[in-house]
Amino acid sequence: MVGSYLRTFGMAKYVMTNSPTLTKIILPLANFLVETNGYRKMGLRYDDLIAEENPIVQKAINRLEPKEYYDRVFRLRRAHQLSLMHQLLPKEEYIKPEEDIRYLTPYILQVEAEVKEREFFDTMVVSKKK
Repeated sequence: MVGSYLRTFGMAKYVMTNSPTLTKIILPLANFLVETNGYRKMGLRYDDLIAEENPIVQKAINRLEPKEYYDRVFRLRRAHQLSLMHQLLPKEEYIKPEEDIRYLTPYILQVEAEVKEREFFDTMVVSKKK
């Protein structure tokens, strides 16, 4: 599941760098969809929406800096409380697009690379030199 998300993220990066025409068409639509999603109105960043049940994501979360980890927990708890009260944050407290950075994705990529490397070395067959 996380792998497909990251493949999609890589595909979007490819389209953004190699196809300016397609980017002009897709970017306004993507911005509209993010705006209607509403997670920024509850004070969440995009990476806060990644499910934590995956062991790779759990390892990535454990690698976060203490302040970033605290901020993540605060954002999630505040959003949960807002959801229970059926409210949104005041407009001044919405997450702005420039603040919505991918803080967890680099750690997820790093953990996935380590898992693939470990699998490669665990399945390596050592043969005797003749």
